[in-house]
Amino acid sequence: MPEINCCYEVFGLRVASEIALPELAVARPGGQPEVEIRLGSVPIRDGHQSGLSIFSDGALLRIPEVADYWMAGGREVVVEPNHSASDRNVRLFLLGSAIAAILHQRALLPLHANAIVIEGKAIAFLGHPGAGKSTMAAWFHDQGLGVLADDVCAVTFDDEGRAIAHPGIPRLRLWREALEASGRTTADYEMSFDDIDKYNVPTRLNSVSGGVVLDHLYLLEKADEAKPPAIARLSGAAAVEVLVANTYRGAYVSMMGKTREHLLACARLARLAPVFRASRAWGLDLLDEEGRRLEEHARAIIAGNGAD
Repeated sequence: MPEINCCYEVFGLRVASEIALPELAVARPGGQPEVEIRLGSVPIRDGHQSGLSIFSDGALLRIPEVADYWMAGGREVVVEPNHSASDRNVRLFLLGSAIAAILHQRALLPLHANAIVIEGKAIAFLGHPGAGKSTMAAWFHDQGLGVLADDVCAVTFDDEGRAIAHPGIPRLRLWREALEASGRTTADYEMSFDDIDKYNVPTRLNSVSGGVVLDHLYLLEKADEAKPPAIARLSGAAAVEVLVANTYRGAYVSMMGKTREHLLACARLARLAPVFRASRAWGLDLLDEEGRRLEEHARAIIAGNGAD
């Protein structure tokens, strides 16, 4: 695997890495790294298994036939790739589950969400896999708006008590059908995973530098005859439940003994940023209509003219 000594920026953190990470933005000069990634030997502990295991001094992530990852103190990742694994798959889990463990160790709130920027404010899209988070973010991207995060949106709280969404990996992952419906062709983009029909669409030209105040969030759902297209604000408890359920690698929270801290962070975010349930008509042929409806609602909320 190519080795490099480079510093990157992602999720509000400076990351120094011995592994080349072409998916990430190179850090601006100055400042010390907060997370270090290096190649090395990962000690296999007694009782180890596939997936994440928690120990007193760190977390071990084992992905058979790909790599072992060791995360400690919220600032160190050691990677031991399998000799047969592709660089792409090693980076896939490094920038996914391994970094998620680091974010949880640092007590950040990583949401399983896409985020865009409208009028200088961040708007996040939540939802189960396949709910259309990336597809909707791609629609906004193609309208000329900035994409802040894809799949993982890390949230912190600043000294003024505001919720801040931080830039994630500057790309969108789109299934072939959504990619082609947007007017793109698969020949122009790299596959996201080995042997899976999903593609990386870079968003560097439209990406946003620095954290952005998170104004509100949408839980995307499919509308049907029983639940026609509508946007409605969720109550306090329901909003908190949505944030808990849509935390990225949420199973890590209890494994690391951070359930209380996580619940408090979700409750704090729900107080600061309204959560809306947005059921929408399905079908890529309706994406333009649904995107414009969502944009109109988002702009009204930001302007203070939307319904509470």
